[in-house]
Amino acid sequence: MSNQKTTSSPIKKGPGGGGPAMAMMPGEKAKNFKQTMKILLTYFRPYKLKVFFVLAFAIVSTLFSIVSPRILGKATDIAVSGLLNGTGIDFEALLKILLFLCVLYVVSFLFAFSQGYIMAEVSQKIAYALRKNMSEKIDRLPLKYMDNKTNGEILSRLTNDIETVNQSLSQSVTQIITSFTTIIGILVMMLYISIPMTLVALIVLPTSVILIRVVVKFSQVHFKNQQKYLGQINGHVEEMYAGHIVVKAFNGEAASIETFNELNEKLANSAKKSQFLSGLMMPLTGFVGNLAYVFVCVSGGYLALNGKVTIGDIQAFLQYVRSFNQPIAQAANVANVLQSTAAAAERVFEFLNEKEEVQESENTIVPLDLNEVKGQVTFENVSFGYNENEPMIKNFSFCAMPGQRIAIVGPTGAGKTTIVKLLLRFYELKEGRILIDGVDIKDLNKHNLRSMFSMVLQDTWLFSGSIMENIRYGNMNAPTTAVIEAAKAAHIHHFIKTQPNCYDMIINEDANNISQGQKQLLTIARAILADSPVLILDEATSSVDTRTEVLIQKALSNLMKDRTSFIIAHRLSTIRDADVILVMKDGNIIEQGNHEQLMARKGFYTDLYNSQY
Repeated sequence: MSNQKTTSSPIKKGPGGGGPAMAMMPGEKAKNFKQTMKILLTYFRPYKLKVFFVLAFAIVSTLFSIVSPRILGKATDIAVSGLLNGTGIDFEALLKILLFLCVLYVVSFLFAFSQGYIMAEVSQKIAYALRKNMSEKIDRLPLKYMDNKTNGEILSRLTNDIETVNQSLSQSVTQIITSFTTIIGILVMMLYISIPMTLVALIVLPTSVILIRVVVKFSQVHFKNQQKYLGQINGHVEEMYAGHIVVKAFNGEAASIETFNELNEKLANSAKKSQFLSGLMMPLTGFVGNLAYVFVCVSGGYLALNGKVTIGDIQAFLQYVRSFNQPIAQAANVANVLQSTAAAAERVFEFLNEKEEVQESENTIVPLDLNEVKGQVTFENVSFGYNENEPMIKNFSFCAMPGQRIAIVGPTGAGKTTIVKLLLRFYELKEGRILIDGVDIKDLNKHNLRSMFSMVLQDTWLFSGSIMENIRYGNMNAPTTAVIEAAKAAHIHHFIKTQPNCYDMIINEDANNISQGQKQLLTIARAILADSPVLILDEATSSVDTRTEVLIQKALSNLMKDRTSFIIAHRLSTIRDADVILVMKDGNIIEQGNHEQLMARKGFYTDLYNSQY
């Protein structure tokens, strides 16, 4: 069973800011938090003015919110004073204060709305820049990197990690400012109202911090286990879904369900414990907060009797005490989310810093005219290995003359497909040279070089779109008539015409609404349409039936006429007509010649051929 990792998104918060429990989910830590955040800040440079307004609006909005309880306390004092003195309530003064308070709330909302809107725009543009950079980076990465990474891992960085950064930036930046501004502002207002009451209220603060730390310590283990088992159960479900045919064919349903139940039980137990401990935060902090209210009420009542504070002051003070815990919890949550953000950003920056393909030489010559390329391909003492200490190709030398059909055969792992990858500069040579019409491929622009080749691979690739679009991928400017002629040459036209929408039939995302053989025929039609000087066939007929293979061979024979062709094949019957057959073993050419010559030698090729027939 595969253990697949999942990338968790940061904790989302509603407008209320969340309570202390929001800080419970432990964030994944970055290897170098400081350096990662420093790099991330460089993406803010084009938006410095907007970020300045965001910070200013956030501070002003927070300050207005902080002042409002104090003003409301004044309104309370006016009402209480009028009742106690028997002069009646001064409704005019009270109305002025309440109207001013309403204006203050509206202005505070407008500032908060503006900073939220601007920050959302900035975060989206930064996410857009990261996606753009990653997309462009993929095109510059060598094939070696793609071979060593799974598609899911790369996709996770491009989607989940960037979205994590995006959500965090849109929320956390302003929360940091508002939280610390709120904490400082509330503390100042509490001290302004009454220093003794402030000291009494702050006595319980260390208790709250200690309780949070204790619960976080015990819950962290269970949260990590929850993520681990969640990843395992997701991996199991994905694996069983992808291979459901195999599971059914071998009666593996019971074993699959048993494994799922085992993982599900572990996930449920860890989630239960983590959520229980997380749920303790609210009652515990609420209990501590209630103690603070009791102490404030007792001390406030005593001070009010002695004329030190007013009833309005006590009311405002109680509002400040109630609001004091919230920004502390928010600050703790933001610190945790920033850790997850730094970890996600670090993975993105690691990808962006990966070593790229060898850039074009400063001595790159003028691109070769495709209409004048003859197709002479020369390998001179080529050596290459995917690992430095394990050479795959050793001193490979050969010259393919224009128009020749070169077949490359040999056992699995002999280096057949590697030769093609080197020819297209998917990998760079360690030693030797490859020349086309006497020009070193290192001195050619890669786009120009690769446009000289048409390819039909064993692993067919079709994208989600119409059949017409998939064939036309070989030549984007080809007219419809040329596409149809290419389909006829590949013997796929009849199948297409039997479909409801003909050439407009949509191939779905996994291309599983057509057979493997039909996929291969479409890729052959694509190569025919490309009409490039050099043709590469890598097991091009491996997925078609015998009758169709005969038709395809005829079509390919016409396609290969007057064209240099490299044919990689395991079925030796398909390359009997090749001009030259290269027999490879352990990265070396051990035999070469045409079919009759090699059979007459009664060597390795003869053994291969006789083993099949």
